[in-house]
Amino acid sequence: MNPEETMRLLVALRSRGVGDTRVLTAMERVDRARFVTPTFAARAFEDVPLPIARGQTISQPSVVGLMTQALEVGPRDIVLEVGTGTGYQSAILSHLARRVYTIERHRPLARMARENHEALGLTNIVQIVGDGSYGVPEQAPFDRILVTAATEDTPGPLLAQLRIGGRMVLPVGESDQVQTLIKVVRTAEGYDYEELGAVRFVPLIGGVEHD
Repeated sequence: MNPEETMRLLVALRSRGVGDTRVLTAMERVDRARFVTPTFAARAFEDVPLPIARGQTISQPSVVGLMTQALEVGPRDIVLEVGTGTGYQSAILSHLARRVYTIERHRPLARMARENHEALGLTNIVQIVGDGSYGVPEQAPFDRILVTAATEDTPGPLLAQLRIGGRMVLPVGESDQVQTLIKVVRTAEGYDYEELGAVRFVPLIGGVEHD
């Protein structure tokens, strides 16, 4: 990791509202260049989304930081991430949580993520191939859930897998429109929703792609 590029990225993150010291430290420890193709490695420290395999994208760092910050992950938390991609977001979460379960519908991406996590020595991440819209019920309830693909509405199975007192952050809206980032907090009485701002993500698609 280039210290000057890392410092510029951290300055950019702070200027866009990422002020949580634990989140900034976690992002400083994860080299984004490892999670993009060699073609885009030179742009890994720019605050822009970049394409990865299977027609997916790796989110821009400021969005990753803002979503992680809104999640308020504690060191004893069990986190579910829906939409692993090449594993960048889950790598950051691994420095904040006790354990991270991350589910990806594209088997090649899940394999890349596992290789990236193993190369970085991140042992508290469990990679799963599956349909993320159904979550991982056998490991529920979760303290935190982060969804990195847009849904038209908050998926019921994910709400059900959130522990009382837990929170979920996800983009909600039509897949071809700008979506709204939503924070959901589960209470004993139900769910509280808060809008955090406009974002743009690839849509959350059901099923599993093996090739």
